[in-house]
Amino acid sequence: MKSVKREPSSVEVGSDISEQHMTLAERDDDALARLGKKPVLKRNFGFMSMLGFSCTVMITWEGMLLLFAVGFTNGGYAGSIYGFIIVWIGTLAVFTTMGELASMAPTSGGQYHWVSMLAPPSVQKFSSYLIGWITVIGWQAAVASGGFLCASLIQGLIGLNYPEYVAHPWQNVLLFYATLFFGVFINTVVVRALPKIEGIILIFHVLGFFAILIPLVYMAPHGEPAEIFTTFLNGGAFDTQGLSFMVGLVGPVFCLLGADSAVHMSEEIQNAAVIVPRAMIFSIGMNGIMGLGMLIATLFCIGDVDTVLSAPYAFMAIFQQAVGSAKGATAMSAVITVLMICALISFVATGSRMTWSFARDRGLPGWYWLSKVDQRTSIPLISIGLTTGIACLLALIILGSAVAFNDVVSLTINGLYTSYLIGNSLLLYRRVTGGIRPYNSINEGLSNVAGSDSLTWGPFRIPEPLGTIINAFGCVFMVIILFFSFWPTVMDPELSVVNFSSVMMVGTMTIACIYYLVWGKKSYTGPVIEIN
Repeated sequence: MKSVKREPSSVEVGSDISEQHMTLAERDDDALARLGKKPVLKRNFGFMSMLGFSCTVMITWEGMLLLFAVGFTNGGYAGSIYGFIIVWIGTLAVFTTMGELASMAPTSGGQYHWVSMLAPPSVQKFSSYLIGWITVIGWQAAVASGGFLCASLIQGLIGLNYPEYVAHPWQNVLLFYATLFFGVFINTVVVRALPKIEGIILIFHVLGFFAILIPLVYMAPHGEPAEIFTTFLNGGAFDTQGLSFMVGLVGPVFCLLGADSAVHMSEEIQNAAVIVPRAMIFSIGMNGIMGLGMLIATLFCIGDVDTVLSAPYAFMAIFQQAVGSAKGATAMSAVITVLMICALISFVATGSRMTWSFARDRGLPGWYWLSKVDQRTSIPLISIGLTTGIACLLALIILGSAVAFNDVVSLTINGLYTSYLIGNSLLLYRRVTGGIRPYNSINEGLSNVAGSDSLTWGPFRIPEPLGTIINAFGCVFMVIILFFSFWPTVMDPELSVVNFSSVMMVGTMTIACIYYLVWGKKSYTGPVIEIN
């Protein structure tokens, strides 16, 4: 690896704004060169725009309303609150550690690059390949999940105003395509304005929270605190309340999922080694506060429980009971719908960047074309097209069964959490056994190229022993969540509600292994070093 000298930042030398931008660009290119990669994407994102991007992907307080019935059925009032707090703390631990990894290697590849960088040589190539496939599939499933939720929300708004309306699967598919292509339009035609759009969405994300919270709390009758904080439910009829509680954790997990979107946009972020960890941690902190606040408010204002749980969307029934008007509930629900469509924009961006990055390292079929970047817009248009095509094909599952499509949603959690777990576990092993050198901004020749013996921490690192404790806690948390993510929501489920995400996960890995044995092992050698 060629030694590249790193210059001090403009903050240190007191230069003007234009020099600061130039220095940051040089520093980012230097960091990418240390990873063996050429800079081909434009760095248009700063901290605030990336914070908006991450918060939009997570949509935590909105997600708590969307998936309210999941945690409430298996957990009840108290279980929903305590489960959210546990998941929030666990997620913060997971992404704090991932922030350290992102600071060490701020590349769009993220998890599979880190695994290749940290894994023992004997399993380095294959483990990196599998994690790359898992991460790609996880984000492709996230795009499809987002489109499905957008379409279902629009149908829910129609049903709220026209009780006689019957939602047909083909209508859901068409609405899915409409919202998906809107996201693609933003990611292609007006992509240069994407950072500004994400900043605007962040403002709407915060204002929308208060626009719903205030009328909900003000107009709805309130429950008793003693009931809210002490009553548990076991709606899935599991053997114990504790088991029901653990199954109910999947709801808040999905609502706090996706902060690694910032990682996969790393090569489009200024000062990525610092901004990416900050964006992830800030987004989880801010979204967690709003999510917990909205959850508690909703539990106090739930009204008639049977009516709420029997409704297609529980939160719409809660709104209607609170304000006493279908039109008022529609206005409040429309805020959630618009923000979900905004999240889909970020899903498409993240899924396509992850696909592009893995193709750049020759991990996918058709990698030569998928790795191309449009010279005019500096975006991976072909990877965006593939992401769109996969989502459109997955949407056809809805025509057969909307319940079956829920397994695609579960696959998002399974895939992404598996990729988080492997990378974080390898970092825990490395930090316990030593071998990672301290960060020094003036060091030359230290690179985090995959497989390098000269690994060094990035500018963001949690001091020891706190770093090891957080890393270990996050790994334990992920093992537990992964285990229960494959469970059905009820005991002894009928075939129509069985969780087949484990089958989908195994099927995906089987296809990946077959491709690796036949073609992949010849082309994929780990993250490609483009700069010597």
